[in-house]
Amino acid sequence: MTDKLRMAQYGTKHGHAEGVLQIMLDHPEVEVVGVYEPDEVRRQQIENDANQSWGKVEFVDDPYEFLDDPTVDCVASEGSNKESLAFTEEIVSAGKHVFYDKPAGNDYNRFENIVEIARTQGTMIQMGYMFRKHDGFERIANWARSGFLGHIFQVRAHMSTNVPEISPEGMQTGRDAYAHFKGGIMYDLGGHMLDQVVWLLGRPNKVTHFFQNAASETQGVMDNTLGVLEYGNALATVDISAMEARPMARRFEVYGTKGTAIMEPFEPADTVKLTLEEDQGEYKKGINIVKIEHRERYVDTFAELVRNIKGESEPLRTLDHELLVQETLMRVTGGLAG
Repeated sequence: MTDKLRMAQYGTKHGHAEGVLQIMLDHPEVEVVGVYEPDEVRRQQIENDANQSWGKVEFVDDPYEFLDDPTVDCVASEGSNKESLAFTEEIVSAGKHVFYDKPAGNDYNRFENIVEIARTQGTMIQMGYMFRKHDGFERIANWARSGFLGHIFQVRAHMSTNVPEISPEGMQTGRDAYAHFKGGIMYDLGGHMLDQVVWLLGRPNKVTHFFQNAASETQGVMDNTLGVLEYGNALATVDISAMEARPMARRFEVYGTKGTAIMEPFEPADTVKLTLEEDQGEYKKGINIVKIEHRERYVDTFAELVRNIKGESEPLRTLDHELLVQETLMRVTGGLAG
């Protein structure tokens, strides 16, 4: 393996595609060898724009220019929600590691087969859930998983957004595009919060959803959504809407028998309100305002993937966890039975 990892990007229509490309370009141990966009109109829109990250890379005419190149180690799958599962299947089948931007498609069995191919050949799939190295989420997870907060009996996650009615040119990131999926905005964003919930509580026994079109002109788009996850001794709720006033009040709450942790907002990160029944370690009984570090999306998780590929660290999440998140998302959005 060369000193720098050779990477490529397959697709450009995901809402985070340009940001992920820039993170690859900025990483000192990565060489970006090319980008493939199958939509010629989209490619022409972005290829020659020197003011964007796209203007810093070479576009290729065929993805197999990098998929068949044995010196390419990893490919970022950055297609739209309708494209990305097929792109990822090609990447994994070519024997590459993959950074797969969320969600993992709308066909759970197909994703499960892709994961098993990766598992068999020893390649990695890192899903693009951007809060795994977030200071606040990491602290709360450590408190919850260690028993510091006692028995966790309730988790509440609110991650609303404000997206346009009609997708921007060349993209599929408006409410009109989300109408393609039964879960609407929950399908697009829910995985970020479910990634955290199942990391704390595991697989839910039962999942129920409540979806509505509350404010969109697009027929059939679910723009106001709630998922309820039932455990034997806990409940979790995830609510996401598509039209919240800016700045969005993104909030994550964990309630335990010994303490409560509430983070609002989690973007930009600022503080966690930690309430304890008794003194514990450096924290006092009652309310503690814990200052947290703001970290840019994806930078640390991508850096961890680079270390994983080089054999310098273990993945932040196992393939089994990636499957559990996707299974739970499909249960919440109606793609699998609850």
